[in-house]
Amino acid sequence: MSRYTKLSLIITGLVLVNVLSAWIFLRKDMTEEKRYSISEASKSLVSRLPSPMDIEIYLDGDDLPGGFERLKKAVDETLGEFKNYGGANLNYRFFDPNGISNPEQQKTFIDSLIAKGIQPTNVFDTQGGRKTETLVFPYALVKHEDREETVLLLQGNQALSAQEKLNQSYENLEYSFATAFRKLATTERKKIGLLTEFTQLEPINFAGLINTLQEYYDLFIVDARTSESFVGLDALILPKPDITIDDSTKYKIDQYIMYGGKALFFVDGLQVDSIGLQGTYAQPLRHNLEDLFFKYGIRLNTDMVKDGASAAMVPLVVGQMGDRPNIQPVPYRFFPLLGTFGESLITKNLDLVISRFASTIDTINSSGIAKTPLLSTTPYTKVLQAPALVTYNDARSETDTKEYNEGSKQIAYLLEGRFTSLYQNRILPSDPRSEYFKGNGEPTKLIVCSDGDLIVNEIDRRNGEPLPLGFDKVSQHTFGNKDFLMNAIDYLVDENGVITARSKEVKLRPLDSIKVRDERFRYQLINLLLPSLFILVLGVIKGYFWKWKYTH
Repeated sequence: MSRYTKLSLIITGLVLVNVLSAWIFLRKDMTEEKRYSISEASKSLVSRLPSPMDIEIYLDGDDLPGGFERLKKAVDETLGEFKNYGGANLNYRFFDPNGISNPEQQKTFIDSLIAKGIQPTNVFDTQGGRKTETLVFPYALVKHEDREETVLLLQGNQALSAQEKLNQSYENLEYSFATAFRKLATTERKKIGLLTEFTQLEPINFAGLINTLQEYYDLFIVDARTSESFVGLDALILPKPDITIDDSTKYKIDQYIMYGGKALFFVDGLQVDSIGLQGTYAQPLRHNLEDLFFKYGIRLNTDMVKDGASAAMVPLVVGQMGDRPNIQPVPYRFFPLLGTFGESLITKNLDLVISRFASTIDTINSSGIAKTPLLSTTPYTKVLQAPALVTYNDARSETDTKEYNEGSKQIAYLLEGRFTSLYQNRILPSDPRSEYFKGNGEPTKLIVCSDGDLIVNEIDRRNGEPLPLGFDKVSQHTFGNKDFLMNAIDYLVDENGVITARSKEVKLRPLDSIKVRDERFRYQLINLLLPSLFILVLGVIKGYFWKWKYTH
């Protein structure tokens, strides 16, 4: 075969490969945790987008700190993978708000972002021996037709280090974008029922819950007295009942679950009235759900937890400053900050969840029911049995580790499986309800949380407006209550499996800092000399080869 024939075949082969590559999509993710891949549910979602979606990412600029630069790269990689399956229906670009040269136009643009809920973050860094301050926008804006959805890129548990939080942000990217795509593209929304007639709280106390749910679902305020059943709802939420639930309603809840309905219960074990300096006694709350929970495999205890290691702050007068009281925020152990999570997609990479006057939950042997703990206190927990003395002055005392030694206590559980009706063997054939009664249930999922306040928002006393769900007035921080709620509902009702995107795990592989310090010069020398030595050896071998070839 002549040299020209070989060259022609090579050129033809290269052209053929390029033509085929334009028609055949092939990628192979060789990383251990598949960090450059997206789930099958996400692929299916973006491949079926009805019309184009445009994404603007505001995490951009020449002065981005190193951690945010890596986050930007991760966003680019994730959206690039989405585009491989979304094609022309998915377009994205990076835009730096700080790059607008005209100060007035820049201010107007940033104000428009803030109005959409995109809050800039001040990042302090040290460069060249001097401190710098950079305004960073860790957000993306997804646009579809006449609708928009913001995506927060910087997420994770506030209690972790900056690097660990960035790592959690990488892991959350796929799920965050997939959720936004689904919200904007979906025309048929799931139906969520809210059973509020058994709570004495005002609707404004659930404004954060209601507003959050209405963003993603069709929400119905359910009246148990006029509803023959709850069948037809995709999920039912019972928020903080403090009025006894009648047997008729309890029967409807039971049969709703037997027919495969999903339910979330946010129920207190003890009732706490107003607290003065001298305190009050928290008494058992008789909501008439004890036997229902027991039948399903859990027991809601009539007690109250105090967490000595992780608690929210309350303002307390700790002394005098001249003629004025000195008010300081101090930990209040009756308000545990829940950061111990079970192995579940619901709680993966979740921020701390704030709770108030929570009780404990125990599990009971029940065949065929899988029980997953979701929220727990720290090991430094103390449990008070009813009647439990609750006093505001408790915040003045130091935590005694000898008292707070009862171990981690569960506050929320996920239950999955086929449940047995509480009313099995109770409904006689002569009972009018027997025609549609189901004693053994269809496969379903329930979530039970022993703190009704978990989904209750605070009120701004200055203007009477509701504060965001999970927002704490003392710390001015929004905790992960909203994310916990939305993840929980998503897990219960998501038939497409987008929630599986939360299973992505990017492992941290930090260098051994001690070894780097001690052997730095050695590895620098190897990296400098080894490539040069390798090229020199190749040159010598090539010289000997040509010399041998021409002498023979």
